[in-house]
Amino acid sequence: MIAYVTVGADDIARAKRFYSAFLPALDYGLEEGTEGLSYVLPVAPGQRPVLPDFYVKPTYDGRPASAGNGAMVAFEARSQQQVRDLHAAALAAGGSDEGQPGFRADYGPHFYVSYLRDPQGNKIALFSSNPNEPGRDG
Repeated sequence: MIAYVTVGADDIARAKRFYSAFLPALDYGLEEGTEGLSYVLPVAPGQRPVLPDFYVKPTYDGRPASAGNGAMVAFEARSQQQVRDLHAAALAAGGSDEGQPGFRADYGPHFYVSYLRDPQGNKIALFSSNPNEPGRDG
């Protein structure tokens, strides 16, 4: 099980604007600290943490943050409409488009996805694979 994902950011305020445009809609709460941003899912009293956490932090070594070539973090939305809404919100919050919401021929018939870059250049996917919604072929 993946416990957490961390991306680096040189401008935490810009990163906060971008990630806060869509992660709260996916139930992530924000905890801010001196070491950056921590987006975590809610935990019921007496329960174990729901994973993964998502962290946005300055680099440990103090050199500029960079996006990994081939690295991507995907967040699951509840519906195709939510993918569209969150993609638009992330663009308005400083992200850049890497692929408009829609179906892709390379994936299953219900895999509806959009791709973005955060202000630092990290690649982010928002997807829904709800079998109760219309699929690519119908």
